[in-house]
Amino acid sequence: MEKIVNIHIKKLPEGVYLATSEDIQGLVAQGRTVTEALEIARDVAKKLLEAGAQRANNLKLSAVDDSFDYPLIVNI
Repeated sequence: MEKIVNIHIKKLPEGVYLATSEDIQGLVAQGRTVTEALEIARDVAKKLLEAGAQRANNLKLSAVDDSFDYPLIVNI
């Protein structure tokens, strides 16, 4: 089942992007681009949720609805 995890992206002075989440404790990912940071964050979130499967059931993550808005990032 797909769930929505809110991710916060911040550009660091070093020029890399840091992804964190208040939804999943311990989720921290860094990438050279926003896309890379999000891909790593997705992998980290999955591993953290699998490792704490019992605790994951207690998280209040929203289910993916049939329709929702998603910010698409395009490099031009």
